Amino acid sequence: MRDMRYKDVVEWPRGKLDFSSGTLVMGILNITPDSFSDGGQFLDTDRAIEQGLRMAAEGAAIIDVGGESSRPGSETVSVDEQIRRVVPVIGTLAKKVNVPISVDTYNNEVAKAALDVGAAMINDITALSYERIGRLAAEENVPVVLMHMQGWPKTMQDNPTYGDVVKEILKFLLERAKWAKKFGISKNKIFIDPGIGFGKTIKHNLELLRNIDKFVETGYRVLVGTSRKSFIGKLTGKEKPSERIFGTAATVALCTVAGISVVRVHDVAEMVDVIKVTNALKL
Repeated sequence: MRDMRYKDVVEWPRGKLDFSSGTLVMGILNITPDSFSDGGQFLDTDRAIEQGLRMAAEGAAIIDVGGESSRPGSETVSVDEQIRRVVPVIGTLAKKVNVPISVDTYNNEVAKAALDVGAAMINDITALSYERIGRLAAEENVPVVLMHMQGWPKTMQDNPTYGDVVKEILKFLLERAKWAKKFGISKNKIFIDPGIGFGKTIKHNLELLRNIDKFVETGYRVLVGTSRKSFIGKLTGKEKPSERIFGTAATVALCTVAGISVVRVHDVAEMVDVIKVTNALKL
């Protein structure tokens, strides 16, 4: 049966998300030279804007714009450089598309600059570890994505270790959701993300996906990002991230059946089709 908890519309002053048809697609737009899959492809502002417009036309319900790579081993990027990368793109897209633009950052200054030009959501890989960004999200009345990550991107894949990966990450995300609500962020504007690939082994990733329904059962909206990730490459033998579309599709179908609210992907048109067919097959 379809899970009716997600069959509604969420509206806020800056945007709207309609979950009446089930899982929505968040398109990934990395304005970076070093992201694991599309690094350097959209570093040029005009190309980034074109890609954002393309994703919206292909059916993305959200476009997630980031100016700092969080791939394993990545280095931090200065606040000024992140702002230089993302603000022109977000500002233009916000005027040209009818879907919310999310800013992928854990930095308050970057988030504020993005919100000032039209961003409508904050996607924080540190789950509001910094209080200032939590206060900002509450003040601006925007949704937040709270992700789990063991360690930091530079070292998170060195030796990720858990006792019970599902139990520990569920506990962490529920605590962070409670923390977000203390700032005044309402429950319907909180998304939780188990952070596939962020400080996890292949075994951890698979265990999380096998039990993804437990995250849905929390009553919070769940976002999952598996797109083109290395564990899919290792399972399929596909070395190039661009060759991992079909492996990604399998995880998107699984997430759609489980009632996940949002899947974060590189290949928007293809995953929109996967969701449409999966929804048609759901009883």
